[in-house]
Amino acid sequence: MTTALITGANKGIGYETARQLAARGITVLVAARDKDLGQAAADKLKAEGAQAHFVQLDVTDEDSIARAAAWIDAEFGSLDILINNAGISGTYGEKPSTTAVASLRRAYETNVFGVVAVTNALLPLLQRAEAARIVNVSSEVGSLELMMNQDGPMWQMASIPYPTSKTALNMVTAMYAKELWDTPIKVNAANPGYTATDLNHNTGFRTPSQGAEPSVHLATLPADGPSGQLWGYQWGGGDVEYGPLPW
Repeated sequence: MTTALITGANKGIGYETARQLAARGITVLVAARDKDLGQAAADKLKAEGAQAHFVQLDVTDEDSIARAAAWIDAEFGSLDILINNAGISGTYGEKPSTTAVASLRRAYETNVFGVVAVTNALLPLLQRAEAARIVNVSSEVGSLELMMNQDGPMWQMASIPYPTSKTALNMVTAMYAKELWDTPIKVNAANPGYTATDLNHNTGFRTPSQGAEPSVHLATLPADGPSGQLWGYQWGGGDVEYGPLPW
């Protein structure tokens, strides 16, 4: 049995990621803060024939994380895939010069600190798997090169909380990849592209199903797949829709 935990899996990209992994025969652990919403998402997947279980998990609550890890240990004994999908936008679009430090802390608490807390709590379970995969859902707006390209779509953006939290997440990804380099565990960051979700008030041009595809790809990499990459949707890639992106 292959098991995958997806944080923030009750809606949007997280739910679609769980659905696509379940379609591959993977047992999905639908992690969400809200018990009712999370259970409803798991039940919906079950109704479609998936092996799905709800796991209450708030990535900003260490006790919640510990309980989730203990439950997975008791039920499955190991974990094959961890997808750190939960994220918030913070005050996205606010100018750097008017950014409140409190909004920066909120974004980092979920988008960065939460990823580290969840990964560290679940790493012992991932290390028991034959060849685990860790996927951190990042964004192209976390790429310094893409954000500073005056001819690219990100040039018009100048905001601190969300983009810098994803830049930090990219480095977090690289550091875990380095630590685990000589192990079977692969660690990568996924770029879903501008996907229509609650995070951006459903203004994205990609569907949640499309946004989930990079995470699913990285979660199911073969033994010779890459580690330590930002990989996913490539704006302006022509016929090549997906591939590695610059940090």
